[in-house]
Amino acid sequence: MTTTHAIRFDQHGGPEVLQWREQELADPGPGQVRVRQQAIGLNFIDVYHRTGLYPQPLPGSLGGEAAGVIEAVGPGVEGFAVGDRVGYCTGAPGAYAQRRVVPVAPLIKLPDDIAFEVAAASLLKGLTAYYLLHRTRALKAGDVALFHAAAGGVGLIAGQMARALGATLIGTAGSAAKCALALENGYAHAIDYVQDDFVARVKDLTAGRGVPVVYDSIGRDTWERSLACLQPFGLMVSFGNASGAVPPIKLTDLAAAGSLYVTRPTLGTHMADPVVKQQMADALFALIRSGQVKIHINQRYPLAEAAQAHRDLEARKTIGSTVLLP
Repeated sequence: MTTTHAIRFDQHGGPEVLQWREQELADPGPGQVRVRQQAIGLNFIDVYHRTGLYPQPLPGSLGGEAAGVIEAVGPGVEGFAVGDRVGYCTGAPGAYAQRRVVPVAPLIKLPDDIAFEVAAASLLKGLTAYYLLHRTRALKAGDVALFHAAAGGVGLIAGQMARALGATLIGTAGSAAKCALALENGYAHAIDYVQDDFVARVKDLTAGRGVPVVYDSIGRDTWERSLACLQPFGLMVSFGNASGAVPPIKLTDLAAAGSLYVTRPTLGTHMADPVVKQQMADALFALIRSGQVKIHINQRYPLAEAAQAHRDLEARKTIGSTVLLP
């Protein structure tokens, strides 16, 4: 047994339910390893788990993204050894911990030149941007798309990926400063949705045609207006619910709006194949290594202060990526 500290909660609710607790870890079992975590990623899905939007058994734990070093290996583990640098961004919640026993299935091998903080800040967000732009609706040079939350962790990486592909991204953000940041990170246009009607601006920027694809992690607040930005046969990619779940949709509304398509993809599905998972991660690391994608870690909190990190995230006070440090 090993003693560690972790964030736990006994009931769903606001950030105040998060508690810093000591706990005992069993030795890793078959197909498992124990990771000494060096950095943990903060993501909006953690809020969904805390509030119960995505229910899980109680008492609960949070976090799906972290990076660290393997310090113990269970029976039957192949391909990983003590001392390996690893990261992960899928699997059961529980990353808000100093140490953690995890199955090897979600693990990604980290190159020596990718820092732990960079990995923890980029695996979930970077691989999300990767599957959105390369697999869900593969962008190519000359394509135009709308991407909401352009100054968020996923948004900033997506802007840089799109620029590397030669595609044109129109972004939305909630302030002039955030719009400026989006423009610095690959967006051709940035719309302050507080000041401007983004539907009208998108139509202006596309000579009235609209865009062939919208990437939307905001959810309820942008759903109907996002659909209004699409050209006929356009694709609505809904991959998050930052403002709440999207309303029920009638298929006849998609027909009336121009034979539209809607998809709700997940990173877990795209990374279910371990070979594809490592290939996607290696492609992300190559973009980071080349400088085409820079990871902006603009907030760092001690893990014990995870509640404050959640408050700031929900208040949209954060920009770029945030890491929790054990």
